[in-house]
This record gives sequence, structure tokens and C-alpha cells, in this order.
Amino acid sequence: MPLGLRGKKKAKSKEAARLVEGEPAGAGSRSLPAQAPRHKLVFHTQLAHGSATGTVEDFSSIQELYAKIAGAFEISPSEILYCTLNTPKVDMERLLGGQIGLEDFIFAHVKGIKKEVNVYKTEDSLGLTITDNGTGYAFIKRIKDGSLVDSVKTICVGDHIESINGENIVGWRHFDVAKKLKELKKEELFTLKLIEPKKAFEIEPRSKAGKSSAGKIGTGRGTLRLRSKGPATVEEVPSETEAKAIKKIDDLLELYMGIRDIDLASTMFEAGKDKVNPDEFAVALDETLGDFAFPDEFVFDVWGAIGDAKQGRL
Repeated sequence: MPLGLRGKKKAKSKEAARLVEGEPAGAGSRSLPAQAPRHKLVFHTQLAHGSATGTVEDFSSIQELYAKIAGAFEISPSEILYCTLNTPKVDMERLLGGQIGLEDFIFAHVKGIKKEVNVYKTEDSLGLTITDNGTGYAFIKRIKDGSLVDSVKTICVGDHIESINGENIVGWRHFDVAKKLKELKKEELFTLKLIEPKKAFEIEPRSKAGKSSAGKIGTGRGTLRLRSKGPATVEEVPSETEAKAIKKIDDLLELYMGIRDIDLASTMFEAGKDKVNPDEFAVALDETLGDFAFPDEFVFDVWGAIGDAKQGRL
């Protein structure tokens, strides 16, 4: 096992630096122009609590998508908490993240009732898993059965966490929110301000006639990959082995960091699949995901999952 895993942070090459700054690779040398997409991708969308059907197109990021949805329904983008694919229900297994199946139907969940909840922390673990929508809203993705928070019935899966003990956390990433909750002192009372998604009558999932995929993300022939910088790209659906490795990494994120983020797990897999040892993988994580403070044990376990995928053991 290599020593000094987290200490071996290599200097970025000039080529890598140019890529980070948005300069094309091989700038100054002859290169082929980027090809424009052959046709526009158009997605159908509705408000999850009920609305007419709209369409959105020409977006490359979550922020742009939310703006397009908001424009279609004449609401503010800040009203959108998160989106689900192919179901209007608060289904955390069908959250829209960094990828959208080319035939997926988008349901937007908007702000509903505000509530303030006081909780007495009797245990170290609250039993919460936190994620975020990519535009500054963290929300509850999972509540562990039998946990402290599970006993507080006013706290629900899908609730947006607006503040903790009076501190506004809008704009925080999910890992920062999870850390803040973990650091709350035991045997003390804390206060959460929450916003639940707007609800209406029960709506059944779309039928096959609606051209939506019947399963999870990426059940079509390809997916649209959204990026924080640069244009969106159409990619092939991951293989079954790759999908299993990404799912395993997502499970490790929850185990070690109290968050679930399938897109983060996918990014970690992509960062490591062409590396030959854990030291190179650790450097790639630092370069790609420098905001995270991953423990060494977590990095080794993720590397193990990537290795299992390479060797066909998943």
C-alpha cells in the first residue's frame, strides 16, 4: 500500500491548466473545430404538483435548465427546489442530477409550505442523508428508519433545509450541510427551518404513450451530460459493470460522508478508471474535486470499487 496518499499532490501540467481555464487542449497548434450538434434536444416538462406540459431546450447546466423551466411556467428559477425524472412524486431514486436520459420527462418540484422544527439531539447521528440541487438548495434525500429524525414526523424526505439554528445555508453544498449537522452538540436543542415541495393531488407516472422511459435515468439510448462549465454533451449509457461501480461509490459516500450524490460518484469513477494506482487516483481527485476533504480510507475503498469494475468482479 503506497504511503503518503494525500500528500502526493502533483503539479498540474500546462495542458491540464489550460483545460481548467477553458483554453482548448493543444492551443497554438493545429486542431479540428468542434462539431455542432446535428439537431436540438427538446425535453417535456411539468410542475410536479400539476400543470400543463411545457418544453425546454438549449441548456448546458442545471442553472440553465431551471431558468428554462421557470420561463416555461412564468415562475422564478429560485422557486424550483429540484426535479425528478419520469415521476411527479418525491422519489429520491429519480432525482435529476448531471445526466438526463434523452427520452426522460422532467417534473419540477417548487417551494411549498415553510416550517420550523426544534429537535433535541440525543444521539451523535441524526439519521439524515443530505444532497443538493446544484443551484444552492440542500435537501433531505433519506431518513434512516428508527433514527432520531425519523421520530420527528414533521421532517420529511424532500424537505429543503433553509437554515440551521438561524444560520442561512442557502448556497451551501450538501457536504457542508452534512458537516454542519454532524457538528451539532449532543444533548442540546437545535432548530431547522425547512421548505417542503408543493403538493397537490396524486398524479400517476406518465404512460408509455408519453415517450418517457419507464425506468431510471439513462434507460434510453443515451444521456445528456450537464456541466458546470462548457457545453452539455450526449454520452452513451454506462455499462452494467460501470453502473454497479458508480452505485457502490455512491454507497461509500453515504457511509463515510453522510451524503448521496450519484453524479459525484460518477465523476469519481471517471477520474479513476484510467489510473494505475491509488496515488494517481488521489491526485486526480485533488485536481477534480479539491473542495472535498476525503479521508484516506474512503479513497482506498473507492479505488477498490474502481479496481473491481476493471477486473469484471462486479
